[in-house]
Amino acid sequence: MNSNYFVVIMAGGIGSRFWPYSRATYPKQFLDIIKTGKTLIQESYDRFKKIVPEENIFVVTNEDYVSILQKQLPKLKAQQILAEPNKRNTAPCAAYACYKIAKLNPRASVLLAPADHMISDHEKFATIATKALDFVSKNEKLLTLGIKPTRPDTGYGYIQYVENDSSFSKKVKTFTEKPSLEIAKSFLASGEFLWNSGIFLWNVKTINKAFEKYLPELHELFTQGQNAFFTDAESSTIESIYAQVNSISIDIGIMEKADNVNVIPSDFGWSDVGTWKSVYELSNKDYLGNAVNGKYVKIYSGSNNMIVTPKDKLVVIDGLDDFCIINTEDVLMIVPKSKEQEVKNITTDLKREKLDKFL
Repeated sequence: MNSNYFVVIMAGGIGSRFWPYSRATYPKQFLDIIKTGKTLIQESYDRFKKIVPEENIFVVTNEDYVSILQKQLPKLKAQQILAEPNKRNTAPCAAYACYKIAKLNPRASVLLAPADHMISDHEKFATIATKALDFVSKNEKLLTLGIKPTRPDTGYGYIQYVENDSSFSKKVKTFTEKPSLEIAKSFLASGEFLWNSGIFLWNVKTINKAFEKYLPELHELFTQGQNAFFTDAESSTIESIYAQVNSISIDIGIMEKADNVNVIPSDFGWSDVGTWKSVYELSNKDYLGNAVNGKYVKIYSGSNNMIVTPKDKLVVIDGLDDFCIINTEDVLMIVPKSKEQEVKNITTDLKREKLDKFL
């Protein structure tokens, strides 16, 4: 393995679209959502340790989740855990990791990925990721892995690329955030669009130049704070930086603005485990298309449902089709699968109504 290759796993979100299973105190990245025997963060770690040395895997998470992370990934050393004092989206997260890694190894190439992905073809993914890291180590490019779409999904962002580009990575033309169904259908028909996987690669010199050009205030703060990394002053320095930075994604802050962005069209069994519908698609189903996660579930009539229940609770269902039925010890949620993207709005309403105990 190349000692100049690094992986950064982003694991600081609260997974609000997975409510009520995912909670603010114990979010989805630390749960075995798909019932594989491993949590999402453990799946990610095991996937990436085949690509880079284990000491080169860094995890960015909220400081509230550090103890959970340490229990689930006990091999991580303290310097490999980047604790954020508050949520500021993915640009500050990426900056923290890349400026810290740059201090450790100025020749580093970095793969940045969310913790909540499932990938079925590990060998193919490892091959593409390794080639991509090699590419960015030799080229001043900001690279992303685009997934060949299989349906007009409105829950994903899309990347348009130069179709007649015959090189390993293609030049990106445009980024489009979650489109309407009609636009998504036109994207699929054109053959010029890929799903945005949210997996990014670059060498630290290239990304730091991009921060300097497109997010100069962020660049200045992390450049000034770089001397504190790997010292006892790191925590207080990061707390000061995060109090000053704006919340912005790496997509909007840099990738959509830069003119040196390439994409690799990829197909390695990728799924963004971002909603209950995505879990449904990954789950085993009965002959009526019901995905059932529970010991005592009796279905009189009902099809194509996503059902999650406590292991010792009896749940009876009759007359429901295409629903998410998520039952925890203190919350029962029954919503159409077609409205799964709106689950996040429920958590917003609960917070406004001061029902935080259910979050």
